[in-house]
Amino acid sequence: MLQNGKSQTDNADASEPEPKSETQSEKTEATESAASHPESQSTDTDSTRFPLPVYPKLEIKRHAVTEDYKVSSQVLGLGVNGKVVECYNKKTGQKCALKILYECPKAQREVELHWRVSGGPHIVRILSLYENMYRGKKCLLIIMECMEGGELFSRIQARGDQAFTEREASEIMRDIGTAIQYLHNMNIAHRDIKPENLLYNSKEDIGVLKLTDFGFAKETSLHNPLQTPCYTPYYVAPEVLGPEKYDKSCDMWSLGVIMYILLCGFPPFYSNTGQAISPGMKRRIRMGQYEFPNPEWAEVSEEAKQLIHQLLKTDPNERMTIEQFMNHPWINQSMVVPQTPLHTTRVLTEDSEMWDEVKEELTSALATMRVDYEQVKIKDLDASSNPLIFVPPHI
Repeated sequence: MLQNGKSQTDNADASEPEPKSETQSEKTEATESAASHPESQSTDTDSTRFPLPVYPKLEIKRHAVTEDYKVSSQVLGLGVNGKVVECYNKKTGQKCALKILYECPKAQREVELHWRVSGGPHIVRILSLYENMYRGKKCLLIIMECMEGGELFSRIQARGDQAFTEREASEIMRDIGTAIQYLHNMNIAHRDIKPENLLYNSKEDIGVLKLTDFGFAKETSLHNPLQTPCYTPYYVAPEVLGPEKYDKSCDMWSLGVIMYILLCGFPPFYSNTGQAISPGMKRRIRMGQYEFPNPEWAEVSEEAKQLIHQLLKTDPNERMTIEQFMNHPWINQSMVVPQTPLHTTRVLTEDSEMWDEVKEELTSALATMRVDYEQVKIKDLDASSNPLIFVPPHI
């Protein structure tokens, strides 16, 4: 049961079922009033570290979440650090998403960074935060808007015979770029940008695409570049496969991979061995080896291909920044991007079984291929001059 942080029995609601874990993508829908929006709360800020924009002081409620929400056993998805279940606001009846995180430094970091950017464009909103006991352990509970429109590529796949055009791909990339620009302006790198973390808040055509799951997000600065390699194979930047430090440019690489898939229906890098990531695939990523094969790429504009080239640069110093991306004509002048019908929907539909397998591989690979800096390290703390140097398993 979800209970308050003082005891395991206080404020318990015996009628609430305990969520069960499954492996699906996180889905959430906008549900609360503007009063619940972080931008309308406290304006305490840390302007030295995060000058733009102003974000509210982190406020965590410590009474039982079940006093305010009816928690369902329906699992909506599985994030990096915890599962997401369906819940309903008892006062309004509105449907929300509840993410359950066992309290630890990683969970605290996820909550804090997601909270800071929650008011940003195309980012899933946090509505409330709780600290409760769950199954005898202290947990952080995140109430988020519920994204009922589903995953990005599932939505495209469901179009059937309706053409998906290059202009639509441009508009989608602009929305994703807007979210990343907001994060990078806050000195935050998401580090896990992939289709499964891009969800629509509604099934309607007016549904808004938003970025979710900040389980691997980290602060970035000149004095603290990212050093912990963590990734999903198909969207990993070359420098993450090696010992080099990396930063926001990883997100730009991921944008290039997503853009490539949007324009043709398959990824630029692939594994020939059936493994989530193979030596050959790692080599192709390191060397930036990919093609624009016909017929899928025959009618795609040169501007789009050039933009992908700039995003998939193997040297992060040569890769374009988010500002350059957002100022590129293919992004900021989408109305003049040709409405060329793409092969994307057909490829995603014909290869749906393969796509599902890719997603399953990515999900299973998270546990073995991401670096948990609390468990995997080169030396013991007593012996290491830099205790924050870690080696990714199986790489």
